[in-house]
Amino acid sequence: MEVLIAPAIVQQAAQWMARLWSDDASDEDRAACARWCAAHPHHDLAWQRLQAFEGKLHSVPRDVARHALREPAPAAYLNRRRALKLLAVLLPVGGLAYMLRGTDAWQVATAGHSTGTGEIREISLPDGTRVILASASAIDVRFDASERLLVLRTGEILVTTAHDPDPAQRPFRVQGRHGTVQALGTRFTLRQDEYTSRVAVFEGAVEIRLAHAPGHAVGIATGYSAIFSAGIVQSAAPVTASAAAWTKGMLVADNMRLDDLLAELARYRHGLLRCDPAVASLTVSGVFPLHDTDRALHNLALALPVQMLARTRYWVTLQAMPQAAA
Repeated sequence: MEVLIAPAIVQQAAQWMARLWSDDASDEDRAACARWCAAHPHHDLAWQRLQAFEGKLHSVPRDVARHALREPAPAAYLNRRRALKLLAVLLPVGGLAYMLRGTDAWQVATAGHSTGTGEIREISLPDGTRVILASASAIDVRFDASERLLVLRTGEILVTTAHDPDPAQRPFRVQGRHGTVQALGTRFTLRQDEYTSRVAVFEGAVEIRLAHAPGHAVGIATGYSAIFSAGIVQSAAPVTASAAAWTKGMLVADNMRLDDLLAELARYRHGLLRCDPAVASLTVSGVFPLHDTDRALHNLALALPVQMLARTRYWVTLQAMPQAAA
C-alpha cells in the first residue's frame, strides 16, 4: 500500500526543490536539503517522489517547471497556465497528484487570484468590493445571477464589501473549507488554517454557516472575532484594530509567545523558520515588518536572550543564547 505523506512535508520538499533549481543554489543549500531529508523517513520519501517527478520535467523549460512547484509571481500567469497543462499530464505518476493537490502551493498555483510568499496585494471585484490577499493566499471569484461568491482556497484575506449594483441585491459570501461566511455590509478578515478558520469583523456583521451544519447561522458583530471548524464555532472574542495590521505590511505583537510570532513571520518568508522549544514561551511585544523578516529576526535577537542560527538563508532557527562560562 502506498505511504501517504502529510501535505506540510510535501510542501517543504517542494520548497527545497524550488530552491535547488534556482540559479544561485549553493553547496550549502544542497547540504541543508540532505540534512532535512535525513531528519525523518517521510522527508526522504517525499524528496524521492519529487525527484522522480523532476525526471519527467527535463524536456520542459526550467522557468515553467519551477512555477509548477512554487507560487507564481503576479506577472507569470501565462507561464502558470503552461505549467498547469504540464501538471495535468504528469501529476498522476506515482501518487504525486494526491501529494501536491493537498498543499498550499498547489492551491496558490491553480487559483484565479493569488499572492506569492511575502506578497500582499489588493484586487477590486466587479461589484466594487475590495479584497486584500495576505502572503501565499489564493481565492476564486464566482459571481452569478444569484450570489457573489469568493472561494478562499488558502491563506488570509481582508474583504471590504460594496453595495451590489445588480437589482437582485445578491448576497456576498466567502466559502472556505470549514464553512461559509456571509457579509452583512461588512469589512472583515477571514483566515484559513488546516483545522480551523478565524473571522474578525471590523465593520457591519457576518453570519457563519459551518460546513457540517449549513442550516444553522451564527452571527458575529462589529468588533468581535471567532474561530470555527467544520462542526463548531467557538465563543466570540473582542478583536483589536491591529488584527488587520498585516494589510499594511506590519505584524503587531502584544505579549505574544515567541513561537507564535515566528509562525506568523514564517508565512511571509521562504524556507524554514524554526523556534527552539527552550525559548518558545518567551513573550514579545512590538511592531515587526513583514516585508523584511530578516530585520524582524535581527530585532528579536537584540531584544531577547536568543540568537539566530542560519544554516542557509532559507533554514533559520532562533535558539537560546549559550550560557556564559563560569
